[in-house]
Amino acid sequence: MTRNKSFKGRVRARMDKTGERYATARRQLVAKGAAKREPEAAEGRVPGAEGQVLGAEGRPAPEVPATVPGFRAPYSDEVIRSNTGRTWDEWFALLDAWGAVERPHPEIARWVNEEHGVPGWWAQGVTVAYEQARGLRAPRQRRGGQFEVNATKTVAVPVERLYEAFADPAMRQRWLPGAAVGVRTARPARSIRANWDDGSTRLVIAFTARGESKSQVALTHERVPDAATADKLKAFWRERMTALKELLES
Repeated sequence: MTRNKSFKGRVRARMDKTGERYATARRQLVAKGAAKREPEAAEGRVPGAEGQVLGAEGRPAPEVPATVPGFRAPYSDEVIRSNTGRTWDEWFALLDAWGAVERPHPEIARWVNEEHGVPGWWAQGVTVAYEQARGLRAPRQRRGGQFEVNATKTVAVPVERLYEAFADPAMRQRWLPGAAVGVRTARPARSIRANWDDGSTRLVIAFTARGESKSQVALTHERVPDAATADKLKAFWRERMTALKELLES
């Protein structure tokens, strides 16, 4: 009874700290306890029935949480493999085994970037999708509560030409008319960071060459205040990326 009461106290403490619901907070603590017991279990010090590893309250440790119902990856397996070297299932299995479900967003993204050589923008994409798949954030929502929108497009032009379509105001006006884009930093043919509209939201844009005459743009619209606005921006960027492709390939 004392052990059960103590565990419930830990669950409530986690709820206060993270804002999670009781069931989610409990699941994370149980999974964390199981991870700590695995080395001892391998040596036979914490056996359960028929060799099971015991989690909190003496029960069998749960498996890694399944993908949440309704989750849809932001990009196809083909796109994510071409940019990161792995499919979604491969990334999720790798991150589960590493214990990413218990780690903060910056640590996951840094691990994907530094340990697996994934460029920063795509490391963020892998991290966000994993957190959504495991129920750590709502679709397009960041762990801090705000939302973000992603859009990609492959265009049959050199990467320098694709970059120019964003960086040059006159050219940008042809496919993104009336948009207030305030460039903050730019790395030619590689990336742009910019304020959008009144500056309350931001754009992070990455460019990748796919050969001499083909390139890809990957855009993230950050700091979106709510889900409804994110839905509108998702549709907006899908339409504008199509207009960009038509302009450059015409």
